[in-house]
Amino acid sequence: MDKSHNLQAAVQGLHLARSLADTLQIVANGLVTGLGYELACVNLVQPDGDLVVASFVGNPATEALITGRTGSRTSWERRLAMGEAWGDLRFIPHTEGWVLDNDDVPQWYTDGPAPRFEDEWHPSDRLFAPMYTRSASGASHRELLGVISVDRPLTRRRPRPEERRDLEEYAFQAAIAINNARLRANMQRALVRQEREQQALRASEESFRQAFEYAPSGMAISEMGGDHHGRILRTNDALCRLLGRPASALRRYSFSDLVHPEDIGTLLRTGAEGGRAELRLARRDGTYLWVSLRNSVVADALDGPRFLLTHLEDIEERKRREFVLAHRASHDALTGLPNSAGLHARIDARLCALQERGADAAMEGVDDLYLGHADLDALPHTHVRAPVGDNNTHGLAVVFLALRDFKAINTRFGRDAGDSVLVEVAGRLSQAVRDGDTVARYGGDEFVVLADGFGPADAQTAAVWMQSQIHLPIPLGDQAVRMHAGVGIAWAQCGTAPGDILRTARGFAS
Repeated sequence: MDKSHNLQAAVQGLHLARSLADTLQIVANGLVTGLGYELACVNLVQPDGDLVVASFVGNPATEALITGRTGSRTSWERRLAMGEAWGDLRFIPHTEGWVLDNDDVPQWYTDGPAPRFEDEWHPSDRLFAPMYTRSASGASHRELLGVISVDRPLTRRRPRPEERRDLEEYAFQAAIAINNARLRANMQRALVRQEREQQALRASEESFRQAFEYAPSGMAISEMGGDHHGRILRTNDALCRLLGRPASALRRYSFSDLVHPEDIGTLLRTGAEGGRAELRLARRDGTYLWVSLRNSVVADALDGPRFLLTHLEDIEERKRREFVLAHRASHDALTGLPNSAGLHARIDARLCALQERGADAAMEGVDDLYLGHADLDALPHTHVRAPVGDNNTHGLAVVFLALRDFKAINTRFGRDAGDSVLVEVAGRLSQAVRDGDTVARYGGDEFVVLADGFGPADAQTAAVWMQSQIHLPIPLGDQAVRMHAGVGIAWAQCGTAPGDILRTARGFAS
C-alpha cells in the first residue's frame, strides 16, 4: 500500500470513533500506522486554555509517564513561535536547543546516534502540527484546538514537502473529527440529561425546545411509522441555513423527497432508531450537500406518539477532501488518466457486467469512430498482435500500447520534454476513443485502452487508428518527433484476474 492509500485510510478512520476518547486515540494511532512516525502525541486545549496530553502512541513506558500531564498556554505559544514554519507546521531542529526558562510543556527524550547527513532526523528534533477550528466570531478566524507532536520518522529523514503536506492535511482532518466528537458528546450528554429529566418532570419540554432550536447542528423532527413516515414536522434554524430553505418550505417534504436519487437506498436503511448514514440532501438552489445523518426516537409524552429526531452535520469539506485523496490514489498525476490501480478496478467492474449483457448487446454500442479511418496498408508501423481466436467473439478488448524509444526522448531533450510527450500521447488517445472507452496510463511509457463490443477485426482496426494518432509529429521547441507504439490486444473474460489479462496484452505489445 502506497503513502496516499495509507493517508486516505488514516483519514477515513478518524470518523469511525464513537467517543471523544476513541477519536483522540485513533488520531495518535493514525500518525504511526498511516503517516510513518514511531512516536506521536496529541495535546488538547482545555477550557482554561492549557494543553493536556490526551493520547500518546509509540512507547508504553513514556505513555504511562506523560499522558494526562499539562503544559501552560504561554509555554506552548512560545514553542509554536520557534523553529521553522512549514505551512501550519512548526519544526524545531536540535540546533535551537531545548533549555527554556519557565517551560512546562510535557516532553520526552529519545536516544540515538548523531546524524550523519544534513537532512537526517536528530533525536532532539521536534515537529509540531497545530490543529485549528473555526471560531464562532468569524469564518476567517481560527482557534487553536490542540497540537500534534511527532518524532522519529520511519525514513530517519526530515519530512519531505509531500510528507509535510500529508501531516498538515491529517491535522486539519483530525481537528474536524475531534470537534465533531466534542459536539456529539455534548449533544449526547444533553439528550441523556433531558431524558432523565423527562422521566421525573414533564416540564422538561422547554429544555428540549431550547436544545433543539439552538443546537449548532441541523435538527429535525419527523413522523415515525404510518403512511406519512419521514414527513418533516419541525426543523431548527441550523438545518434551514444548511439547506437554504425556510422552515415552512421544509414542512412540505419528507427526507426521501430531498435525498439524492443515488442515496435513497441509504436513507431507507437508516430510517429508524439508531440509524446513521452519510448522504446528499438537496439545497434550494438545486445543488446537493453531503451531510452526516443520525436518528434517535423521542416521545411526545410518556405514552404519547413517537417521533424521529434527526441530527445532521455538514461534511461537505471532508467528503471533498476524501474524493481528492481517492482520485489521487487511482489516477496518474502527470496525465490525469487512471493509473494501474484505477485500471484494475475498471476491468473488474466492467468485464463481468459485459459477460452478463451478452455480445450482441455489446455490439450495439460500436460506432464508426474507428471503422473506416484505418487502412492497415497505408499507415506505417501497424504491426498489431493479438491471440488467435474465433472471429465471431466480441467482448471487452484490452489494447496495450508501449511507446518505442521513449528513453531516447528523455536522453536527448530532457525529462520535461519526455513529460510533454506523454501528456500529448495521453491527449491524443483520449480524443481517439469512443465515449465510454477508458484510456489509462499503465506505466512510464505504457498506455492501455479498454473498449467494449469489439471483435478481433474491429479491435485491430481501432488499434491501428490509435497507432496512427500517436505517430503524428509532436513539436518539441523548434523540432518535432514521431513516436511509435507496439500494440497488443487481449480479451477480458469474466473470472480472469485483471493482472493476467494485462500481462497477456503487454506480452503481445513487446
